[in-house]
Amino acid sequence: MARYTGSVCKICRREGEKMFLKGTRCLSDKCSFQRRSYPPGQHGRKRQKPSSYRTQLREKQKIRKSYNLLEKQFRLTFQDAVQSKGKTGDNLLILLERRLDNVVYRSGFTESRNQARQLIRHGHFQVNGAKVNIPSYRVRIGEKISVREKSKEIVPIQAAISSGNAVVPSWLEVDNTAIISTIVRLPMREDVTVPAQELLVVELYSK
Repeated sequence: MARYTGSVCKICRREGEKMFLKGTRCLSDKCSFQRRSYPPGQHGRKRQKPSSYRTQLREKQKIRKSYNLLEKQFRLTFQDAVQSKGKTGDNLLILLERRLDNVVYRSGFTESRNQARQLIRHGHFQVNGAKVNIPSYRVRIGEKISVREKSKEIVPIQAAISSGNAVVPSWLEVDNTAIISTIVRLPMREDVTVPAQELLVVELYSK
């Protein structure tokens, strides 16, 4: 499957916002966005004409890249949000929060969603004791996400837990000693930490 392999720091600069795509590096002085907060490229410092379409597109791209999704994956998630009860924008963000790779990251077991995706793909995580290697798996209330016994000592997981940088949301209950995260309730709109104006995405797809 196609996947963006370029510099993720350029994504932050393009969207004009720090998106914490590189974990602890984003918290240090090495963060590229702090040193060059303008868009990449030779025309990056030039003032661009704002338009409603450009604003909507950039907002969609910012959310999509924050959760590390391809365009088709994001569109399918949006369609599921439309078919769910409630506000489409809120539903979209809640469905994205329920992804397994996001839960692993929000639990503090990895330093970024991209790292969580890789470790899940390699079979290091379990859901209710069964190995799940699908990052898009949607968690449900009561499910327990854990690290396989033989994977508990791998460097990325231990580094993420020991850093203590994670702010665990109230819909998760985390045991760092056993490396287990329990879904105590489904996330709500106010639990989403990604800076998003979801209404702009709804407007974009409604055209």
